[in-house]
Amino acid sequence: MSGRTARDVPRGAIAAGFALVVVATLVGVLGGPVDLPLGPTLVELADLVMPWVDLDSGLSPTEATILAELRLPRVVLALLVGGMLGLAGGSYQGVFRNPLADPYLLGIAAGAGLGATLAFVVEGSSAWVPAAAFVGALAAVAASAAIAGSMRDGARGPTLILAGVAMASFLTAIQTWLQQRNAETLRQVYAWILGRLSTVGWDEVLVLLPYVAIAAVVLLPHGRLLDVLGFGDDEARSLGVEVGRVRWTVLIAASLATAAAVAVAGLIGFVGIVIPHLVRLLVGTSYRAILPLSLLGGGAFLVLADLAARTMAAPAELPIGVVTAFVGAPFFLLVLRHQGTEGAW
Repeated sequence: MSGRTARDVPRGAIAAGFALVVVATLVGVLGGPVDLPLGPTLVELADLVMPWVDLDSGLSPTEATILAELRLPRVVLALLVGGMLGLAGGSYQGVFRNPLADPYLLGIAAGAGLGATLAFVVEGSSAWVPAAAFVGALAAVAASAAIAGSMRDGARGPTLILAGVAMASFLTAIQTWLQQRNAETLRQVYAWILGRLSTVGWDEVLVLLPYVAIAAVVLLPHGRLLDVLGFGDDEARSLGVEVGRVRWTVLIAASLATAAAVAVAGLIGFVGIVIPHLVRLLVGTSYRAILPLSLLGGGAFLVLADLAARTMAAPAELPIGVVTAFVGAPFFLLVLRHQGTEGAW
């Protein structure tokens, strides 16, 4: 393995990652159609974080409501969704030993899209979309794993990837058929597919928070084992690593995190590719550094992308997936060209 290890970078890099999250959070809560003053906003945030201290920020009741019930929940949701996509992307890249792997690799996007389409077709509203998308995403991963498991060497990366590609194609075909038969749902489905972080209050944050905690607790300690897997399965086994258990544990946790993020925010692309790869370029190839920094960097990136989505076409709002694709697609092409030139994968 090349590059610096996590021992060389974690303290300074992780401190920088936390600083980036703080800056992105402040920029996210200050920016929008209604400008909030910096000083009073900081005081109001301190009052919210420390309820046992009674501070008078000077914000008007309307401004305080905008901050506490609209801006802050949306920024926190962006932090959680972006962090989960970044962490899941880094985990997938470690498991498959491919820096171009992303969280949707095993059919999660197609499964979630089909689930959301079914919810719109059957219910005619968006009330059941999050639950249907979550179930669809997990069902797609389970089906891909079952297909791969029925084959020789089913736990190996290439077999899983091929199974995921086949499952995604199949589910996308069903979704397309449903959309053609229910043309009135097209607008709603595509609005969801392009991603959104619209939220009123803290409900979506509270729904997502347990999945964030589970994924972080499971995935972050696996950084060292993913480093060992980078030497190859046979070498990892010779060092005492249970390759199959590690691979499936990481895949299940990362898929659960991605499914939860997709359920509340729709399909937001490129975060899981761009952020882990950017971290890899900055701090080296050790997943002990890539995983936590992808968690922090993904959250900060999505907060800033959401701010751009809210302000670039104000008073209208762009789908956040458009913004992430605008940034991520050129980066992906540069990475693809670099990888092809170097023959690294």
